[in-house]
Amino acid sequence: MVVQHNITAMNANRMLGVTTNGQSKSTEKLSSGYRINRAADDAAGLSISEKMRKQIRGLSQASTNAQDGISCVQTAEGALTEVHSMLQRMNELAVQASNGTMSEDDRQNVQDEVDQLVSEIDRVSETTKFNETYLLKGDDSKVQISNKVYASPQMSLVEDAMADGSKLEVTTEMDATGKTVYTFTSGLKKDGTWAGKKIVDDSATPGAGEIKLADAKKDELAAMNKVITTYAGEMGINAVTLAEGDNNVTSTSQTFTYNDSVNLSLHVGADSASTNKISLDIESMSSDYLGVKGIKVSGKTAMQATGAIDTIADAVKKVSKQRSALGAVQNRLEHTISNLDNVVENTTSAESRIRDTDMAEEMVSYSKNNILMQAGQSMLAQANQQNQGVLSLLQ
Repeated sequence: MVVQHNITAMNANRMLGVTTNGQSKSTEKLSSGYRINRAADDAAGLSISEKMRKQIRGLSQASTNAQDGISCVQTAEGALTEVHSMLQRMNELAVQASNGTMSEDDRQNVQDEVDQLVSEIDRVSETTKFNETYLLKGDDSKVQISNKVYASPQMSLVEDAMADGSKLEVTTEMDATGKTVYTFTSGLKKDGTWAGKKIVDDSATPGAGEIKLADAKKDELAAMNKVITTYAGEMGINAVTLAEGDNNVTSTSQTFTYNDSVNLSLHVGADSASTNKISLDIESMSSDYLGVKGIKVSGKTAMQATGAIDTIADAVKKVSKQRSALGAVQNRLEHTISNLDNVVENTTSAESRIRDTDMAEEMVSYSKNNILMQAGQSMLAQANQQNQGVLSLLQ
């Protein structure tokens, strides 16, 4: 027997320390709910878990971004609903003013309401915004369309075919590619029926600067005459030919200026990839862009009112196209949100399996360590009592 070293007690104390350490970790895991509380618990698991957490939180915010996008789209679409309503009312007024029973004063009264509606369309375009972002006024980039109208009041086919004094017009405008497009339009009637013909010829090369018919170039005149001939052929009437120096033909110009479309880029992913962007373009919904600025339904005859019907119809198409695009984006965003929420749920489940404590399993470990700790304390006490037997040898 020895008294300098109590190996039995040392062994019991070492094992008690191991049990105490295990009990401490079990207590930490049970109290925090996490299996990994520090990198030492599971270095690789911690790295994987943190990457998943980044994705989960990023996707959760992306889902919120998409929700905000839907709110923005609904704001714009709601405003365009009213623009549609105003254009429908303007169409109703134009049809009313086109009736031959209307007097000039009656048409002027109708014109007053049309003017107010046009002003309201511009106000809606200028003031509709979401979170301080204007939605329907476009951005600061300006787009200009210049129209040059050539009217020939002496054309015999006008005098022969029309009773209301309507004029035939050749219009030239710059298209999106910078090419000049010539258009021949008229309120010409045949057999008392509204024709509404519009024929375009873009074969000619535009001249420089302001085009005056009195000194127009040959190719410009050729383009105009080609359109006139086509129009007259379809209507079954005689065509007139415009010639250089024809001073009986007058020229007017009108320029429309409006803002380019505003672009909203919605970020709907956790990463910076461009595929996580959903782009939304909203055109300027001003009266200039819609083509109804300065629209006229007044006058002694129904010509302006009748012509306004087609102009308003074109405006309705533009608003319908924009509302359709907004609706399509909203539907897409709703699917995007569903997908994001699904990915967040499944990724959270995977991250939970790595990071979270299995409470049932850990309680088994805790109970085991609790029993071992009590046994270890008891054994340590017993081991310390063993050396007391040495005293019996000294008696």
